[in-house]
Amino acid sequence: MPELVFFSGTMDCGKSTLALQIEHNRSARGLVGMIFTRNDRAGEGKLSSRLGLVTDAVEVAYDQDLYAYIVDHLSQGGRVDYVIADEAQFLAPGQIDQLARVVDDLGLEVYAFGITTDFRSKLFPGSQRLVELADRIEVLQVEALCWCGARATHNARTIGGEMVVEGAQVVVGDVDQSTGEVGYEVLCRRHHRRRMTAASARAAALSPDVLPVN
Repeated sequence: MPELVFFSGTMDCGKSTLALQIEHNRSARGLVGMIFTRNDRAGEGKLSSRLGLVTDAVEVAYDQDLYAYIVDHLSQGGRVDYVIADEAQFLAPGQIDQLARVVDDLGLEVYAFGITTDFRSKLFPGSQRLVELADRIEVLQVEALCWCGARATHNARTIGGEMVVEGAQVVVGDVDQSTGEVGYEVLCRRHHRRRMTAASARAAALSPDVLPVN
């Protein structure tokens, strides 16, 4: 039976890489997929991974009806054997309902990929709806690591390496931004609670107050 599968994890755990691998494996067997994405780091209409892999995708508008889009594509003679939705946390809850309808009414597998919580440890609305509706939730086993070496479980937004906890839920950025630009970093829960990023940890280690005294 077709399923709506939600692959979740923190940033840097390989979600987009897995999405690209699923697309490669199925297209190599002659299947045709429909790929949706929103706010990918590579730009509009792209599905990319930090390993440098990229493919074309449909950039989803906030009010777009994904079910109607696929039905229209099929009615015009197009083919769709499965659906991939990357950056699914940015989709509206109603669009997640539409993906579930694609599974139930059109009999297509839908693979959704996204992070579960934002930089404040609050659920993204799209991810929350996926948790509520998905037939199966897969937590990716490629563990991202905090700067301390512990398993990273939280996403932090940074500006110039300093963690911030206020602002809009969706601000596009990438990891390892060391300038004044908005960036993101994965942290363990302890260091997310303490707002201690890799940059602030280095600064603390270089402070004369914490140097060992001989």
